[in-house]
Amino acid sequence: MFSLTQSSKSEFLDKARQAREERRGHKDKEKSAILMQALVRRFLCRCRLQKQIRQEVDDYFQASETGTSKRNALSIFKIARKLLFVYRAEDKMILQMFEKLCRAILASMEVENEPKVWYVSLALSKDLTIPWLKQIKDVLWICCQLLKKLKPDILQDNKMITLYLSMLVTFTDTSTWRIVRGKGEALRPALTRICENIMGHLNQKGFYSILQILLTNGLARSKPSLSKGTLTAIFSLSLRPVIAAHFSDNLLRSFLLHIMSVPAVVSHLSVLTPECMASMHTHDLLRKFILFLSREEQCLDICVCLEGSHTLCLLGNLIHLGFFSEKVLEEEANHFVKDLTDMLSYCQRYVSQKKSNLTHWHPVLGWFSQTVDYGLNESMPLVTKQLQYLWGVSIIRTLFSDVLSKKLESQEPTPPPPQPSTSQNNLPVKNLFKRAFQKSASVRNILKPVGGKRVDSAEVQKVCSICVLYQTALSTLTQIRLQILTGLTHLDELLPKLWAFICELGPQGGLKLFMECLNNDTEESKQLLAMLMLFCDCSRHLITILDDIEVYEEQTSFKIEELLTISSFLNTFVYKMVWDGILENAKGEKLELFHSVHGWLMVLYERDCRRRFTPDDHWLRKDLKPSLLFQELEKGKRRAQLLLQYIPHVIPHKNRVLLFRNIVTKEKESLGLVETNSASPHVTHITIRRSRMLEDGYDQLRRLPPNSIKGVIRVKFVNDLGVDEAGIDQDGVFKEFLEEIIKKVFNPALNLFKTTSGNERLYPSPTSYIHENHLQLFEFVGKMLGKAVYEGLVVDVPFASFFLSQVMGHHHTTFYSSIDELPSLDSEFYKNLTSIKRYDGDIGDLGLTLSYDEDVMGQLVCHELIPGGKTMTVSNENKISYIHLMAHFRMHTQIKEQTAAFIRGFRSIINPEWLHMFSTPEVQRLVAGDNAEIDLDDLKKHTVYYGGFHSSHRVIIWLWDILSSDFTSEERAMFLKFVTSCSRPPLLGFAYLKPPFSIRCVEVSDDQDTGDTLGSVLRGFFTIRKKEPGGRLPTSSTCFNLLKLPNYSKKSILRDKLRYAISMNTGFELS
Repeated sequence: MFSLTQSSKSEFLDKARQAREERRGHKDKEKSAILMQALVRRFLCRCRLQKQIRQEVDDYFQASETGTSKRNALSIFKIARKLLFVYRAEDKMILQMFEKLCRAILASMEVENEPKVWYVSLALSKDLTIPWLKQIKDVLWICCQLLKKLKPDILQDNKMITLYLSMLVTFTDTSTWRIVRGKGEALRPALTRICENIMGHLNQKGFYSILQILLTNGLARSKPSLSKGTLTAIFSLSLRPVIAAHFSDNLLRSFLLHIMSVPAVVSHLSVLTPECMASMHTHDLLRKFILFLSREEQCLDICVCLEGSHTLCLLGNLIHLGFFSEKVLEEEANHFVKDLTDMLSYCQRYVSQKKSNLTHWHPVLGWFSQTVDYGLNESMPLVTKQLQYLWGVSIIRTLFSDVLSKKLESQEPTPPPPQPSTSQNNLPVKNLFKRAFQKSASVRNILKPVGGKRVDSAEVQKVCSICVLYQTALSTLTQIRLQILTGLTHLDELLPKLWAFICELGPQGGLKLFMECLNNDTEESKQLLAMLMLFCDCSRHLITILDDIEVYEEQTSFKIEELLTISSFLNTFVYKMVWDGILENAKGEKLELFHSVHGWLMVLYERDCRRRFTPDDHWLRKDLKPSLLFQELEKGKRRAQLLLQYIPHVIPHKNRVLLFRNIVTKEKESLGLVETNSASPHVTHITIRRSRMLEDGYDQLRRLPPNSIKGVIRVKFVNDLGVDEAGIDQDGVFKEFLEEIIKKVFNPALNLFKTTSGNERLYPSPTSYIHENHLQLFEFVGKMLGKAVYEGLVVDVPFASFFLSQVMGHHHTTFYSSIDELPSLDSEFYKNLTSIKRYDGDIGDLGLTLSYDEDVMGQLVCHELIPGGKTMTVSNENKISYIHLMAHFRMHTQIKEQTAAFIRGFRSIINPEWLHMFSTPEVQRLVAGDNAEIDLDDLKKHTVYYGGFHSSHRVIIWLWDILSSDFTSEERAMFLKFVTSCSRPPLLGFAYLKPPFSIRCVEVSDDQDTGDTLGSVLRGFFTIRKKEPGGRLPTSSTCFNLLKLPNYSKKSILRDKLRYAISMNTGFELS
């Protein structure tokens, strides 16, 4: 063997290795076979055993059902042990057996006077106590797991829920155990500890999560599917561990997280099981919840675990409990307010202003950046109803008790102001204020800030924290914001008393304190500003929904003198925020505060513009120098721009008109529309036939681009014979053309515009469609009126204020109310609508529908206010909607297309931003001139004389004396209209009248007049007459603002002839 070669040795080793591997393989196969055989045998054995056990269990229950065997506790225990050994949740046969086991256990507990039958009696057996305890824990946990899968709205599942709940109710409390009755009372402590042991085990396994799922499945819907008994059982089960643990933090946390976060659970309990509510009151649960959540870390933990939707549900349940427990609320108000504020603040972190890929829609919170449980949507109306208790009268009275306890009146209230005269803006303001301020200052102690209350006092801190709560609710519950504001304004006394409270704050009260708060970043300052913000938001909402009768005559909530004080405070506050530079750098809460205060201010200002309640110059800031403002605007200073953007009314009206004219002039310069040394502006020439002035003007101007209309337009008139009229247009002829066009298009006979009932103001006619091209005509009219305003020409066109509001875009603002503008259209219709609002009976008896019947050219047309409105009856529930829908239809829907076309034309000439510095009445003055008394001294100062007349001429002296002494103000207005075609003076005075006011001495009639000659001028200057002009009348050329006056010999002749001429409005016609 030792002589073998090296290769033979290698072969030998390979064969030996292969042999070893083969032997190892055989051994592995043998082991595997043995293991497989063992597994199969075990499986078969287990199957046989399970089959045997199942058979034994089945036989046991069959025997029990037929009555051939008598049950006792031990037999149930043994059969239960076998069933638990083979229990499989997915096996339907096993589940049926488990159901029978539960029924058997429960039945054993009901037997009278047979201790051996009671299943619980085994707990007293020395040998079986621990096995029995383990068994009952397992059985009850299986019941819990099965409850998790069952649906309460399915009848069969409902029966199973009742069974398994009965098991849990029976073995978590000893009250139903017969074993503890009589002599067994001594056993109760030991058995109670067993129940506590069982509940502790279930809690560790997730007992509260099971109950939460069951409650949510049964209650998170519009109509609950849980019966009274089932709901009582679930609630009792949820409360037992808490009571057993003596309301420990751990169990209170579980109860809040899993039970109190179920949507509207308190609402369902109060309706279905008042006994459960009584139990909550007995155990003072609300107080315990409030105190538990008052610890910041506990509250945050709860909120983080629940997230937004369920936090809202918990909030609703706590508020509902607070509604039922007024005493607890009074005693724990501070903690209650803090808890709700913290929870709302947590939700607010995730409330978004707009949709994005990271947000979800929530019916109460709006766009929300946490996951939203859409399964709760069906129950959200109930949750919302619970939340509403927070701004209901009961809780508001409880929380604001310190504020509401104040007495404001010490004598009779101020009588209501008188009805407005024919014009809405002509309220007898002087009489109103005379009466208001003749009253003693003690009528209400809120007429002026008095100060004296320390801001760090407990009372002030409490009111501030309550205001922070409601302000947080407003910014978090975005979809029910209006409901919150309406609730907070329901008590008429709350807002005046809150204002009284604000006035008492600080050493001096009112403004100074809040201005200091703006410059401080302390928590105390933030709370004080939140109080002001809430007051502004609520007051703005209130004044927006009140009609004129409620504000001016009934003086609901606020007296007129209080509105004066408040408006003055707001005006100063906003002015200082802007002018002191606070607004420029404002962010977050300060910016929100500004918008709240500014919003309330502008609602009051706009109300005052519609119907005056403030004295003259109330809104002006005397410490603001217009010259400084204009300098800063020229330099582009931010504060000046913000002032003009937000509160232009603090600037005198005349200065704003000057600013407007400067803006127009600058635009003209930028567009090359002004004559310069180097260039002349482009001129557009048009030829107009006097007989077809409107048609020719429309055809030649409507297609011109806006910049051409803004530029110079020269007009040549052609008379009825087709001959060009003599004369060169130096703006005067175009002025005449514009006046004639405007006079024609606004003539109601044309049916482009109608007049309102009563004060005869103009608005688009709803039936203007009889003209084939009526919308193009409206656009053309808008351009022509825009041109007049652009050039500073005043035209005598009185617009209805509701129409001007739409032209200015006010109807798109948040707080615009159609009903407030309705009197400017039809005051009688407004009274009828508001009488519906005040109707105490059943509105349904009036037979109204959500539709409007109108006589259109002899035919009755029914307009539906909403789709299907003619079949919907107006009721007490929808009467407010009906009023607003009707007002909106009359003022907007009916003339929507016409108004849009007019605005399109007007805005092509006048930038809408330019008009933002004016109120609606001020825009009317911009169009039609000032409604003030004519200033004869100003007119005299800016009059130009021709034909030999001069300021010291006898006829001229007579003329001015007649106008000032003999003519009434109406006749002076007629004189101005006779010469200029407009009865109102220019806004900036006669220095800005174009062409300037002129008086010319004439010797002959207009048709013979060839103009001034040297002889005529000399004769006029020296009062030399060719013949006595006593038979001739004064005439005028309105296009040149020129009065043609004969050289009368007597003052009386001049007075009589002039009076006759202006009363006949002769103009060119008579001579």
